[in-house]
Amino acid sequence: MKKILAMLGLVALMGVSAHAEKVVPIAYGHFDQWVTRHIKESKIIGGEMKTVYAIGPTKTIEGAKAYVPEGGSPWGSSNVYAKVMGVVKTSNAVFPEARGNGKCVKLTTMLEHVKAVGIINMDVLVSGTIFLGKMREPLSSTKSPYSKMEMGIPFTQRPKYLQFDYKLNAPLGDRTQSTGFSSKKTVRGRDYAEVFILLQRRWEDEKGNIHAARVGTGRQRFGATTQSWVNGYRIEVKYGNIVGKPGYQSYMGLINGEKAYYARNSKGKLVPIHEEKWDDANATPTHMMLMASSGCGTAYVGTIGMTLWIDNMALVY
Repeated sequence: MKKILAMLGLVALMGVSAHAEKVVPIAYGHFDQWVTRHIKESKIIGGEMKTVYAIGPTKTIEGAKAYVPEGGSPWGSSNVYAKVMGVVKTSNAVFPEARGNGKCVKLTTMLEHVKAVGIINMDVLVSGTIFLGKMREPLSSTKSPYSKMEMGIPFTQRPKYLQFDYKLNAPLGDRTQSTGFSSKKTVRGRDYAEVFILLQRRWEDEKGNIHAARVGTGRQRFGATTQSWVNGYRIEVKYGNIVGKPGYQSYMGLINGEKAYYARNSKGKLVPIHEEKWDDANATPTHMMLMASSGCGTAYVGTIGMTLWIDNMALVY
């Protein structure tokens, strides 16, 4: 009888353990489904047919059309269709790649070259980036890139971790800066890939400005090449003011000023998110911002060839 009771107790403990933690996949975060867009660039810059990928239900879209995430996909990316002074141009630094029986997402830092004899001859550095939100298309310039991104989605939960599989190829050496408006140049210091989850409590004032308090923070930079996939990696979400606490880094701080992300206000206008304070550790968020990128610095600055692969994005409770 004692042995039976002991076994029943062990089974009960196993049941508690099995239900103590819940892993919830982020929609389309398995990266097995992709939208394929075929866009012909303007003749003045070569007139090539380019392929631009988006994370969403499997389908193909023909032509230079502004893309809005479909099928409930919450994902935007740095892959865009631009139309500057009537010239159609694309950029693609985020790719689907086979992994086992499915796919993953490949994010890479590269130079987009634009050339039109006697008019344009420039390189623009692009870091492959995915994020929860939307990109406003068509882009009309390379200025203020964050102002083209609608960053974050409504979210009221409090996860313990962001979980994902990753692989990284991190070339050594200095960074490259290339905005397209000035000559390409070398910038001292190395770049890093980055993944973050930020939880905010947002509110809007009578003028349509969006304010936010930081509820939860999980942010990490990656600089070491991996020999293979690192599966089930976790970034802890820490709540409340984390300044000066173990593990805190300066890049985990509040985001404001020129580095501010944007969101659409109740009037339908994209405006900066003024993240102005740390919230109470027990506060409930209203929005989640999540991003993975092959770069971590200023826009148009990075290490060419830096490549981050991501798969199986999920939240752990």
